[in-house]
Amino acid sequence: MKLLEPIVAWHRDISTIRRDIHAHPELAFEEFRTADVVAAKLEEWGIEIHRGLGGTGVVGIIRGNLPGDRAVGLRADMDALPMQEANTFAHASKNDGKMHACGHDGHTAMLLAAARYLSQHRDYAGTVYVIFQPAEEGGGGAKRMIDDGLFTRFPMEAVFGMHNWPGMKSGQFGLTPGPIMASSNEFSIVVKGKGTHAGMPNLGIDPVMAAVQLAQSLQTIITRNRNPLDAAVLSITQIHAGSADNVVPNHAELRGTVRTFTLDVLDLIERRMEEIARHTCAAMDCEVQFTFQRNYPPTINHPEEAAFCADVLRDIVGEANVNDHVQPTMGAEDFAFMLQELPGCYVWIGNGMGEHRDSGHGLGPCMLHNGSYDFNDELLPLGGTYWVQLALKRLAKA
Repeated sequence: MKLLEPIVAWHRDISTIRRDIHAHPELAFEEFRTADVVAAKLEEWGIEIHRGLGGTGVVGIIRGNLPGDRAVGLRADMDALPMQEANTFAHASKNDGKMHACGHDGHTAMLLAAARYLSQHRDYAGTVYVIFQPAEEGGGGAKRMIDDGLFTRFPMEAVFGMHNWPGMKSGQFGLTPGPIMASSNEFSIVVKGKGTHAGMPNLGIDPVMAAVQLAQSLQTIITRNRNPLDAAVLSITQIHAGSADNVVPNHAELRGTVRTFTLDVLDLIERRMEEIARHTCAAMDCEVQFTFQRNYPPTINHPEEAAFCADVLRDIVGEANVNDHVQPTMGAEDFAFMLQELPGCYVWIGNGMGEHRDSGHGLGPCMLHNGSYDFNDELLPLGGTYWVQLALKRLAKA
């Protein structure tokens, strides 16, 4: 493993920053303290900063000392999740009901390590923009930063992202050209009937039976309308109806999520869901209110940039530790918005199997969005090295 020695030497310092951020988690668009920490460190290292994009976002500008006008962007997310931490180690969350359960504290720390190196070793041509983004966890902070002029105020030719991945061994990476994470979408279907006494159902219109029929029928979109080779998930995760055993309610509601790797498949599913909902409810004398909300598009890596990142990674960790056709996941990521605007690639860095945690803090590979999760600090020099080598090789690329 070819790690940059200065970043290795800073391991303790960067780990201290990471653990401080972990102990003080902040939710989407509330990352005021975290942004202050990031901005203070960048300024301490002589890096020009700009604040306020997307609300609490921070952008650092690191210019090389050699002539050149090329530019590249490196992005990390800063927000935490609204959940209680189960860990009891010294750097566990001090903010009740908030936790860095997805490793954004580690992502921020790895990018800070790279920023420090790039600032102190400026023998390169061009500019590196380090992007610290708010509100990845459902807030669409990437889009907010773009809407606030991220790519117009800081023009760059490509942008890159990285996420830790539990269950993948520390020292390994995964990426793939094309879709690596799915779109994230939510739906609500309110079925409106006519309430009545449960002993006299003929006097009303039962929305519960319509909802049951609808729940079954919606799955035919996946099994009969979708091309079997196109990945998609339609999950009904909530059904709400009624409040008493002897009352047929006035309405029932179905809620859930749809995940796809392409917008064409998403278009198909949304269209068929509305058609099936409308016609099924009409057949059972019910009215329907159908709502479909598109949150995050699929995260789609650009093939040339994916191949480039794979080469950079092989030079650092070797061929055997880079899976350049990793199996995508149906999880979602708002870095997708950035990849819609610019070429780039999103990679996973292995967070290990949980062996980095103190005993008694959960089982298995320390899964994301779990109260026993903690970022693996062993990754800090590796992630920082990857960011530096990626930026330098991209700027030097013919």
